[in-house]
Amino acid sequence: MESEVNMSCIDCLSHALNQSSIIAQSASAGVTTALASVLIFTIVVDILGNMLVILSVFRNKKLRNAGNIFVVSLSVADIVVAVYPYPLALVAIFHNDWTMGDMHCQASGFIMGLSVIGSIFNITAIAINRYCYICHSLQYDRLFSIKSTCCYLCLTWILTALATVPNFFVGSLQYDPRIFSCTFAQTVSSYYTISVVVIHFLVPLLVVSFCYLQIWVLVIQVKHRVKPDNKQKIKPSDFRNFLTMFVVFVLFAVCWGPLNFIGLAVAINPTKVAPNIPEWLFVTSYFMAYFNSCLNAVIYGLLNQNFRKEYKRIILALCTPRILFTDTSKCGTEGLKSKPSAAVTNNNLAEVNL
Repeated sequence: MESEVNMSCIDCLSHALNQSSIIAQSASAGVTTALASVLIFTIVVDILGNMLVILSVFRNKKLRNAGNIFVVSLSVADIVVAVYPYPLALVAIFHNDWTMGDMHCQASGFIMGLSVIGSIFNITAIAINRYCYICHSLQYDRLFSIKSTCCYLCLTWILTALATVPNFFVGSLQYDPRIFSCTFAQTVSSYYTISVVVIHFLVPLLVVSFCYLQIWVLVIQVKHRVKPDNKQKIKPSDFRNFLTMFVVFVLFAVCWGPLNFIGLAVAINPTKVAPNIPEWLFVTSYFMAYFNSCLNAVIYGLLNQNFRKEYKRIILALCTPRILFTDTSKCGTEGLKSKPSAAVTNNNLAEVNL
């Protein structure tokens, strides 16, 4: 009788363990499906959207100016992750492991780093460009000629490469099974992780915040006629262009902020913090960051009427391929102007017609 009871308990325990295993596998499959869906959506929208941005600038001379050079560069930074690291992560999701070898692991991690750091550096360059254009318009033409802007662009990508290369020496590019990606490992070196977060995220964030804060202060002063003697005007289109790039910056900070702050917390106290970070929070922060690469082109289309019109023309032109690469400059599209069109006074304030 006792042996029958024992056998019954063992059967119950075995059944319970099997049920738990089935539930865990089901949950894991659900999470994997969700991650794969997010990644596929991000890849498609990233490539199509950023190609629309690049084609828009290529097709229209009015969009080919100093300000939009950094916009195109930002689109390139977003596209590179969609054509190599993200598809490899998708393969890892389908195989539930990394099967592409160490060389692809290191290469995809490096390109991911180039894209992320390149994005924040380009966003910083755009903010400085807008700050000079609106707040220091007297010096803008001298500072941001096409030639000098190309030099700034080269410097931006040189600094990006220099900031990414140390990962090879530290050994921080590793496969993380939680996110199915070869990426920056936050626990390899506390000092290096803190340096990465501070130099590659917090410092650019402060620079961009300063530039946009100064622009907002100027706009508010003019709107409320704080200095009525000012005669300079900022066209509504210029203000909308600034607002578009401001939203791009805010979304980048929102999408990448959680991951960077998790990394900073882990680096400061790895033994206590790292084990206590829920896996779902870590995975969510990473895929929020991944998702950011497809947002910029959408923002241009939603907030910038000129890009939106060019998007429509390109989509319509796909039905007539021979006009796809036709210059559409005469269609009246306005971009980020390279020259201020209004008179400037000594106090360099602007009147915003909203």
